Amino acid sequence: MGSSLEGKRLGARRLPSAAFPAVMDNQDTSESPSESQVEEDEQADAAPPSFSQFSAKLRAMVRIRNKYQAMKKRRAEMAAGLPLSGSLPRSTSPKIFTFEGLTASSSSAPKKKKKKRKSRVLFPSRSRRVVPTKERSRAKNCLFLLIFIVFLQVYNAIENLDDHVLKYDLEGLEKTLKREVFGQQEATERLLEHLNDYLSTYVHNKPLVLSLNGPSGVGKSHLGRILARHFRSVVNDQLVMQYFVLHHCPLEDNAMHCAQYLASRVSEIVTLAEEGEMIPVLIFDEVEFMHMPLLDMLHKLFRTSQTNEYLNAIYVLISNLGQAEITKFVLQNSSSETAMGQTRLGRDLGPLLHSTLERHHPLFAEVDIIPLTLLQKSHVMDCFLDEMTREGFYPDHMHIERLAGEISYYSIGQWQFSQTGCKHVVAKVNLL
Repeated sequence: MGSSLEGKRLGARRLPSAAFPAVMDNQDTSESPSESQVEEDEQADAAPPSFSQFSAKLRAMVRIRNKYQAMKKRRAEMAAGLPLSGSLPRSTSPKIFTFEGLTASSSSAPKKKKKKRKSRVLFPSRSRRVVPTKERSRAKNCLFLLIFIVFLQVYNAIENLDDHVLKYDLEGLEKTLKREVFGQQEATERLLEHLNDYLSTYVHNKPLVLSLNGPSGVGKSHLGRILARHFRSVVNDQLVMQYFVLHHCPLEDNAMHCAQYLASRVSEIVTLAEEGEMIPVLIFDEVEFMHMPLLDMLHKLFRTSQTNEYLNAIYVLISNLGQAEITKFVLQNSSSETAMGQTRLGRDLGPLLHSTLERHHPLFAEVDIIPLTLLQKSHVMDCFLDEMTREGFYPDHMHIERLAGEISYYSIGQWQFSQTGCKHVVAKVNLL
């Protein structure tokens, strides 16, 4: 019976809970959940989600997306400086139309600033990483040295030019011309300019040929004697030659022989000057009486195709060729503000004299013409004063004025120009 009771007990335990409803209802539910509720929850979790649950999740995702878009739009408006949508303007000032809003609204979203790519210095993998230092180029030192050398060369050349001019003492020649030549200031200044430019260097590509032209008695021959005397004192006497045509070759029959002799004489002088590195001076007076063979020979000497010794020489031609043109020009311009038109004498009269002299001989196309003007009465009185002083006479002004009044003049208004210059001054002083 005991076994049957145990079997009944075991059978009662295996019965489902539904067979004991009254017993289950009587139990205290507050202590633990019922087995039926646990089973229902397990079944609900294991069951697939329903449509209502899926739609709820979708709505949640849509809300999150809308919030994200709204936040993104607000950040873009704040970055562009626009008022936030939905917010009212805080300022109470009246609205003023400007183009700032239009440009801001028309512009797209703010562009991202491009990051500047920093230059990187790449070092060899096996070398020590050291910041490179700026090296000083050696070419700069060479350039500075070259500039210094060129400066010394130029300075030395300038000093040599001055030394070469000083040998000829042109300042002393200028003082002598101012003291002994009257009424020819423009001519003497041009003469000194030519000499200074030519004597500044020793090497030349052509000889210096000057032609002193003017009426009789204006001081052409006197100027030639001054030049010969001065250069004989500063250079060797053998390097200066004075050739008077009427004295050395008066006859035309001897013109060929005179031309040959003159050519050999000039060759000796220029050769001697080349050995001493000096510049000779050859003065030819009375060129208007020079015969054609002599003029042809001189023309050959003036050409640039000669050897170096012939190119380094000074030729001075003295004549009264073109005296009619000079006299006419001076008389026509004597009434101008510049007395005798001296400032225009070389500029305006030069081309006219060139055409006149070229008709005489083609060699005058290669010369520099220096015209000498007519002398005024005051200049003639200076000639009398100088000559009387040389001869030892007392320089009485009244006496000098009386002697100057015995000479013929061109009277143009207030100006009086001597027709013969100072040509008869020496003869009149000798009669005293």
